[in-house]
Amino acid sequence: MSFFRSISALSKLRSRVTQQSSLANSVRLLQTQTSSNLDLQSELRELIPEYQERVKKLKTDYGKVELGNITVDMVLGGMRGMTALLWLGSAVDPEEGIRFRGMTIPDCQKLLPGVKPGGEPLPEAILWLLLTGKIPSKEQVDSLSQELQTRATVPDYVFKAIDALPVSAHPMTQFTTGVMALQVQSEFQKQHQSGLAKARYWEPTYEDSMNLIARLPAVAAYVYRRIFKDGKIIPRDESLDYGGNYAHMLGFDDPQMLEFMRLYITIHSDHEGGNVSSHTAHLVSTPLADPYLAFAAALNGLAGPLHGLANQEVLRWIRSVVAEFGTPHISTEELKEYIHKTLNSGQVVPGYGHGVLRKTDPRYTCQREFALKHLPDDPYFQLVSKLKEVVPPILLQLGKVKNPWPNVDAHSGVLLNYYGLTEENYYTVLFGVSRSIGVGPQLIWDRALGLPLERPKSITLEKLEAICEKAA
Repeated sequence: MSFFRSISALSKLRSRVTQQSSLANSVRLLQTQTSSNLDLQSELRELIPEYQERVKKLKTDYGKVELGNITVDMVLGGMRGMTALLWLGSAVDPEEGIRFRGMTIPDCQKLLPGVKPGGEPLPEAILWLLLTGKIPSKEQVDSLSQELQTRATVPDYVFKAIDALPVSAHPMTQFTTGVMALQVQSEFQKQHQSGLAKARYWEPTYEDSMNLIARLPAVAAYVYRRIFKDGKIIPRDESLDYGGNYAHMLGFDDPQMLEFMRLYITIHSDHEGGNVSSHTAHLVSTPLADPYLAFAAALNGLAGPLHGLANQEVLRWIRSVVAEFGTPHISTEELKEYIHKTLNSGQVVPGYGHGVLRKTDPRYTCQREFALKHLPDDPYFQLVSKLKEVVPPILLQLGKVKNPWPNVDAHSGVLLNYYGLTEENYYTVLFGVSRSIGVGPQLIWDRALGLPLERPKSITLEKLEAICEKAA
């Protein structure tokens, strides 16, 4: 017995040492991440040569280092698990969740500037972090906010292109149309046609990406007001930040809604490079398509129900549960029975599971904390909380899923619904605006680092079968 107690004590000690080491590493990391007093583009001009040297060294000194073996499961399973992309902005650990340039969501909430001290991070702050890897000052964030305001004017023909579609067209169709219309002003396309040197590709890519990010809220808000508010457009307020202005143009001025919009954009901005929208943007940009073309393609991927469209599916499903019982106040036993019935019919419980994560999504957790602070008595929030207690044990018992825990989509719709944005068909547009803040910086770095045309090798079914037979 004493032997096992010793083993247990040793395990606990090792765990504490690991946690302390991780904390110390995080502190050291954050100490080196504080930004200078430069503006954003000047900061990049200093960083790019350093990153170019790092990539060059990897190519020349370590180009033959193997990162893992590719299996038949990976080939047939959507390349899941293959390490094959360079993505600077963020990484998703199966146990820890998302880290933005090494920082967790709680790190970002603590260290990135908000409108007021202790407020949610401003989207401009996460944009700066994703682009530079450094923590900006409040002054730098305010300056970036003003820069985005100067870039935010949308040409009239963009709205006319959207107006050519029927109002009944899905919001994502209208939004993507607006992005494609913005492409007419692409600086990268103009300068590349004029014979721009490769070493300077990142500069017009920066201009396009920043212009795109700046103009998206106005385009997205136009789509919302056109479809759901009889076309009554609300102009932007130049005194507001990026997230607050977006909420304002949608028609929401509750300070809590503005804070939630800032949080929403921040946590949805990036999720490493392998998800469909991020990977699509990178892939389409590799033959030197400009950021508008690349991002429009990303939006088309985001519009799939297995990706960004999932957040509207969750709220729709929760409403169907409420309709089934006639009330959101459902007992635990009734809810368990309903979940079993849903799964036995071959359907899934939307908002649960994740392709990479093996724990509760930290993006779910921070939204839950926001809801506990601002809307603890909302019946839909209470139902979401009860689902978190009921669903995972049932999924674990069935043994058919690797991750039975809630993801980001399980919560966001309920919060938006509470603040009056009830039109769930629009939710993926919110996601799209947010994702530009992760995709844009990566497109800039793709050009700065000279990343090549993406061209993986495919294999025929007959060849794959022959390889497997030989291995057997």
